[in-house]
Amino acid sequence: MYPLYQLLFTDHGLSASQVSTLFIIWSTTAFLFEVPSGAWADTFSRRKLLMLGSALSGLGYASWIVLPTYAGFALGFVLWGISSALISGTFEALVYDELAARGRTGTYAGLIGRSKAAALVMNLAATALAAPLFKLGGYSLAGAVSVLSCVAHLLVALSLPEAAPVATADETEEVEPGARHGALGRYRLMLLSGLAEAGTSRTVRKAVALVALLAGFLAFDEYFPLLARDVGASTTLVPLLIAGTVAAQAIGGALAGAAYKVRASVFAVGLAATAVLIAWGSLSGTALGFVPIAVGYGVMQLVIIVAEARLQDAITGPARATVISVSGLFAEVFAVAVYAGFAVGSVWFTLPVLVAGLTVPVLLTAFLTPFALPAPAGEDAGVGGEVGSERE
Repeated sequence: MYPLYQLLFTDHGLSASQVSTLFIIWSTTAFLFEVPSGAWADTFSRRKLLMLGSALSGLGYASWIVLPTYAGFALGFVLWGISSALISGTFEALVYDELAARGRTGTYAGLIGRSKAAALVMNLAATALAAPLFKLGGYSLAGAVSVLSCVAHLLVALSLPEAAPVATADETEEVEPGARHGALGRYRLMLLSGLAEAGTSRTVRKAVALVALLAGFLAFDEYFPLLARDVGASTTLVPLLIAGTVAAQAIGGALAGAAYKVRASVFAVGLAATAVLIAWGSLSGTALGFVPIAVGYGVMQLVIIVAEARLQDAITGPARATVISVSGLFAEVFAVAVYAGFAVGSVWFTLPVLVAGLTVPVLLTAFLTPFALPAPAGEDAGVGGEVGSERE
């Protein structure tokens, strides 16, 4: 449904501004649940939370097919928003802590990059599959296959490993040694611990802000299908155009491990190039404009994964998922601002102009990157940021 759901909404009578309000509902839901779910992931089984998130997203897709009205679409986004909050930070924290239990955190950037690249390859396959599925059975068949993919996601989450008991011992001991707490007490401690680290460590604080901004820019792709239709692409061609952006993201993710120790100034140049490429592609007025858009999106994906990996290395406290969720929360705030801007701006501007306009904050973030991106693990503070334990 990824390359089709925006078209599903408009084909059932929703306007561009109504579609934007659905995106706001989605991001607002994720915003409300982001940090609380992060603290939950620090006190509860992360694997089970991933399974729950899979089930909720599947129910969300089902609601779009069973109830194709504004209310049904809104319900789907509420379920998807909760699912996103449960998964956001939880998966990355699980992977990092599993590697920490084996003394292999140095491989995190490469592993998470390959993982996300593999996910994008599957996304690419699903995107390419959307066109024949739509021709064969319309939105209903594409939706049914999407629900089945969530079932597969749940089964994969079930298969994930869990660290040995010594590595999964009550982490509240690191906050209050010797204390005994119930479930709510442990939850409160981990929530406060994560919020404290995100707020008092200069390196973590700046990295959280940078990752939030970069993740918020992924709001671009919610409008790519509508942009493709705006340049005259048919419903069956749209998934193929979107597939190009997904393929570029997969390549960017796969290169993240090798690029992990590159200087922050290089990533800044990459983000600046991203802004130019996406603006150029969106204003081109042709389907070929998706070529520079795809290249820019691939570069941005590489920068995002490296920034997330360096943030993971900068975190020193036990509430890892909570800290990551703080970043996710601000990413949702930025995404809501983007969606609201599109909803209001659509009254005066065309979609290509609005997409190009979003590249301005990308360009501004490029100038901030050398000062906000933490240095690679094991290196002293420099242009890329301060040492992770520094407080103020």
